[in-house]
Amino acid sequence: MSETNLQSTDTVKSTFWHYAMPSVIAMMVTGLYQVIDGIFVGHYVGVKGLAAINIAFPVLGSLMGLGLMIGMGSGSLLSIFRGEKKEANAQKVIANSLWLILIFALISATTLLFISDSLLSLQGAKDIVYDYAMSYITIFIYGAILTIGATALPMLVRNNNSPYIATALMIIGALLNIILDYVLLDLYSLGLPGAAIATIISQSIVMLLALAYFFTSNAHIQLNWCALMPDVNIAKHCVTLGLSGFFIYLYFGFIMAVHNKLFMEYGGAVHVAAFAIVGYLATLYYLFAEGVANGLQPPVSYYFGSNDHKKIQQTVNYAVKIVVYTGIAMYLLLVLNDSFVIGLFTRDDNALIEATAMGIRLHLFADALDGFIFIASVYFMSVNQSGKAIAIAVANILVQLPFLFFLPQWLGVNGIWLLVPISNICLTLLIAPLLYREVNRLTKTPTLITTRSIASYC
Repeated sequence: MSETNLQSTDTVKSTFWHYAMPSVIAMMVTGLYQVIDGIFVGHYVGVKGLAAINIAFPVLGSLMGLGLMIGMGSGSLLSIFRGEKKEANAQKVIANSLWLILIFALISATTLLFISDSLLSLQGAKDIVYDYAMSYITIFIYGAILTIGATALPMLVRNNNSPYIATALMIIGALLNIILDYVLLDLYSLGLPGAAIATIISQSIVMLLALAYFFTSNAHIQLNWCALMPDVNIAKHCVTLGLSGFFIYLYFGFIMAVHNKLFMEYGGAVHVAAFAIVGYLATLYYLFAEGVANGLQPPVSYYFGSNDHKKIQQTVNYAVKIVVYTGIAMYLLLVLNDSFVIGLFTRDDNALIEATAMGIRLHLFADALDGFIFIASVYFMSVNQSGKAIAIAVANILVQLPFLFFLPQWLGVNGIWLLVPISNICLTLLIAPLLYREVNRLTKTPTLITTRSIASYC
């Protein structure tokens, strides 16, 4: 299969891996550098630094969520238009994504300037942990456009039928961030602000390279200055399609904030630091599953645009098997090697080691279901059913609420660790029949005129 043209004659598995492999590699590299980021913070800043960066994430997650919303929403619409052979509309999608990045960066940065301190306080941050977290957040607020752009634009590059270029961009950013972490934390001892600066510089390089790509001959759909006029209808549809991605990050931010608050209440900074380490380890699987879901989206949107419904069913079934089996394997690997992986972050804090080991066993045992939920959400977004994708993301939050109230009271710290896995089981029992029914309904529909569903937005 060529880099620049998805062919209807290619097999489902070859098409899937053509997009999924570079996406998975890029995501795993991103996960690796986040883990290394945590290792640097754990060794050069300590327990309070790990706690602070974990408390900062729910605030900063909104920036990454906006980038995911723009990237996945615009990418889905771009692939649908390519499947319908409407290249002029596809060009408008790319142009309007740039406007969305700028607008949401201004709105989010202004908002976070006023509410960041309150969001930290609500999580129980105080004293040195609060100071560390605020210094980290402030740098990202002023670089909001870089965080959003570096998240969104590689997805558009990928959906422009250049998945390997998108992968290269993310690898460049990840490697640069690791190098800068070493320089700014080890050589210059800048602490958490140094970690934030390293990330912002890396994101700026990724964003600029991705922008340059769309003006080169490597881009299947190229941009020109005349195409940069805003189109409200297309921008609105990009946001609607990608809104579930934003809710996914809101969900993660909400869950992390509540966990941080509860851990500070029932335990202390050590448990928040343990939650940070468990989160870094879980991130490797989350990003793998997200990479698989990202690989699912371009071909499914393309098949949807070209009415090839049988291949949609085959692709979804294949992706679900991959994320579930991998999630189970990664959990067993972490449990069997917990001493080694925890030792990467700390070697002499016995309380932190003990808390983290318990967290791995209790918090991650249903991680494979997170992958399934990712696949379900991305599937509905890919076939232009943004309402169902948003409903899954909202349900992911709502299903947590009763467990948030009861489990910590019944089981203390262990109850907090069990919040996510138990809610994942409940949500999967609701989503699995819905996904099965919808995929099978689509394959039984002889034709589906997608042009009509898109035309009202253009």
